[in-house]
Formats: sequence, structure tokens, C-alpha cells
Amino acid sequence: MTFHPEAAFFSIVWMGVAAAGFILEGWIAGSLLSLGMLAILGPTSAAIISKTDDFALERTVRWSILIGAGALLALVHSLRG
Repeated sequence: MTFHPEAAFFSIVWMGVAAAGFILEGWIAGSLLSLGMLAILGPTSAAIISKTDDFALERTVRWSILIGAGALLALVHSLRG
């Protein structure tokens, strides 16, 4: 079994974004940021890997989606006051 620090860090950040959604906006936001992201990231990663075999591209897209979700959470929270 090989330890992948980038994948572990990604999981921790994902968990942090989902926890922040729960704390800042409630259980619906937390659920969307955890399960909703799973529904988006899983198929997206699989499609990129199966079509291009480019792990760097997959990693970039995965992090971009997570950063976008965090930015969207911050925007929603700031707009709600």
C-alpha cells in the first residue's frame, strides 16, 4: 500500500470545505459540499483518466472544482450577511 500525500491533503481540504459549509450555512450546504462534490468529482475524474490518461489534468480539474466550491461557499456566506 502506497501513501499519496496529495490525495490525503485533497481529502482533508474537501472535508474542511464541507464542514465549513455545515457550520456557516447549515446541513444542506454541508451535504451538498460533501455528497454533491462526490457526484461531480467521481465521474469527472473517471472521464478525464479514461479519455486522456493525463493524471496532471485530472488533478488540476479536481482541485479547480474544489476551489470553485469553496469560493462559491464564501460568496454565498458573504451575501447572506
